[in-house]
Amino acid sequence: MTGQGGTRQPKYQRIADELRSAIQSGEYGPGDRLPGENDLMASYDVARMTARQALGVLQNEGLAEARKGAGVFVRAFRPLRRHGIQRLAQEQWGSGRSIWSADSTDRELVVDQIEVHEEEVGNRIADALGIPAGSQAWVRSRRFVLDGKPVLFATSYLPSDVVADSAITQVDTGPGGTYARLAELGHKPVHFREEIRSRMPSAGEAERLSLSMGTPVIQIVRTAFAEGGRAVEINEMTLDSASYVLEYDFDA
Repeated sequence: MTGQGGTRQPKYQRIADELRSAIQSGEYGPGDRLPGENDLMASYDVARMTARQALGVLQNEGLAEARKGAGVFVRAFRPLRRHGIQRLAQEQWGSGRSIWSADSTDRELVVDQIEVHEEEVGNRIADALGIPAGSQAWVRSRRFVLDGKPVLFATSYLPSDVVADSAITQVDTGPGGTYARLAELGHKPVHFREEIRSRMPSAGEAERLSLSMGTPVIQIVRTAFAEGGRAVEINEMTLDSASYVLEYDFDA
């Protein structure tokens, strides 16, 4: 690597571009250690802060990760491919499979935190569920971990008058999960709507997902509708953007 070039880019960005190209070409593979700050200072004749910024760009993009006392390494984590349409098909949850299993294929997606409780919901959730403000809803919060890395947490809200005394109010909802239980209760989901946005995480979200500084999250809000148009679940999902590819595959 050299320090030559006639661009107007900041030096740290030019260094990051060259390192990124080296990663993408395979010069540095998953798990390989990248040149350290001292190496970059010598190769590019730049200050330590410039070298640090260059490595920080790659960490913020999810391409590299810092290991305390060891350096910065090419991230070995394989992104999850979230199949936005197939995962919600009735043949998935209707046959007793978890919708989350459609994402992880041969890898195990583990729920390491789960909380289930009933609470009074505010106007935003009440309006989305079509229930009066101050009504009770059951709340299911879960955090998902893949290969030892938190990648997603999700919070579902379900009307109490629909799910009270059912397995949905338990930690383990049984085969097929929440949607299979809603079907048994006579509120089978027949239509879904997802809204997606990207944003920077709150401090709490960054901590919960173990995000590197500058890594955005993807927020997906899904509404499940039963026959007749009643909303029977609102699911707010927060994803580590560096861990996911969102795929939507459908016919014209």
